[in-house]
Amino acid sequence: MDPTKAHDRILILDYGSQYTQLIARRVREERVYCEIQPPDRSLDWIRQWGPAGIILSGGPSSVYDAEVPTVNREVLELGIPVLGICYGMQLVAHMEGAVVERGRREYGRAELTVEEPDELFDGFEAGEVTTVWSSHGDHVNAPPPEYATLASTPALPVAAFRARDREVYGVQFHPEVAHTPRGEEILSNFLFRICGCRPTWTPGAFVDEAVERVREQVGDAEVVCGLSGGVDSSVAASLVHRAVGDRLTCIFVDNGVLRKGEREAVERTFRKHLGMRLVVADASDEFLDALDGVVDPEDKRVAVGNTFIRVFERVAREEVGEVPYLVQGTLYPDVIESLAVRGPSATIKTHHNVGGLPEEMSFELVEPLRELFKDEVRQVGRELGLPEEFVGRHPFPGPGLAIRILGRVSRDRLKTLREADSIYLEEIRSAGLYDEIWQAFCVLLPVQSVGVMGDARTYEDVVALRAVTSRDGMTADWYRFPDDVLATVSTRIINEVPGVNRVTYDVSSKPPATIEWE
Repeated sequence: MDPTKAHDRILILDYGSQYTQLIARRVREERVYCEIQPPDRSLDWIRQWGPAGIILSGGPSSVYDAEVPTVNREVLELGIPVLGICYGMQLVAHMEGAVVERGRREYGRAELTVEEPDELFDGFEAGEVTTVWSSHGDHVNAPPPEYATLASTPALPVAAFRARDREVYGVQFHPEVAHTPRGEEILSNFLFRICGCRPTWTPGAFVDEAVERVREQVGDAEVVCGLSGGVDSSVAASLVHRAVGDRLTCIFVDNGVLRKGEREAVERTFRKHLGMRLVVADASDEFLDALDGVVDPEDKRVAVGNTFIRVFERVAREEVGEVPYLVQGTLYPDVIESLAVRGPSATIKTHHNVGGLPEEMSFELVEPLRELFKDEVRQVGRELGLPEEFVGRHPFPGPGLAIRILGRVSRDRLKTLREADSIYLEEIRSAGLYDEIWQAFCVLLPVQSVGVMGDARTYEDVVALRAVTSRDGMTADWYRFPDDVLATVSTRIINEVPGVNRVTYDVSSKPPATIEWE
């Protein structure tokens, strides 16, 4: 059963744009379901999937490149509305007989003049000027035959067009980014006025459909969940618990790379507040042995993933017996970043939920959150009645502190990082900033630096602070702390954590950096 078929759906064909995930987020924010798929999906696949509309994303290619990513031209003849964005517009123009010109690059803000306020620009006045965000090299000087120009910029005579006889549109700017102030309005017009979508993709609808899907998948079988105490696994466990009740057993594996007080907090909250069966297994020695001498971050993920499944299977057999189903809190960004679902886009890193696990497992995966972005998971958690302390928690990676210690992992280095991280989060909460920040954590660097303490020379560890703002983790900006907060954090870590004499702050955004360092 595919519960998303109960909703109007938008298909996004990905040509490698850094903004493709933003398109999906904007569509989801309008309560319309969408998926990102590679551009080589066949016509039969598209017909069967049944989109109410198709969006062709931007991308770094030129329509004249060798082995350029394209799409079957018959997509434009299916009777399904199409919106090409940036490269997607150029692709439509090229397939429909227009000349795509090279050069005349345009990056950054541009002033768009709306010439024909049809359905796509409903709410705009003819001649109205609005700011848009451009990022392109090629352009179109004249629309294809039987197409009309809808808008222009000082640099581009054709910044938007549409087919006169079909619902096929193109825009040479990015309506999905925040730098296009009325971009949300343009996308909304495409979804509702042109595609006729209904805003039915709500947390309540998702819960009802996901519960039915889980019941259909697992039948009368027992189910186990690897509970971490983070948002994803907590919401996934609660959703499955609603579906199968006491046939769910949650197993919390202490892998030795948890934050300070993590195990105790999970035990206390899940047993007391949520009423689920919880089994706690201390396997820290086993995990640390597997991580001994491992430096490469991908190898760390594999080591943690393999050990987790081995321990998890053993504990599940001992506590429950042979259990066929394992619940995981896999999210949509995990899938996008880890699998070959993004067409020309590159894999950034293996995510612990969809990579780094053994191919041979005795479990079939139950992934009830697989279609959701992080903010949607939080909304579902609230719909399920989860405590805000869990729903609002910052993300924490499955490999834990192992990927926040650059280089070798040891008990001593884990202790150092735990203490520093605890101080950092304590001060963020004390300053009332925790809910403003998407994710905050410390990183222990594999270098030492010279310092002076008590008039004596020191040569000790360096801790980096990371804090970002984001909507879904796909893009992020570094958080601008008040100076006094950073000063307090630095002073406390250096004074209270033995072996640390320097604290730095990471001011990198994503992209080009990732949120986690490894």
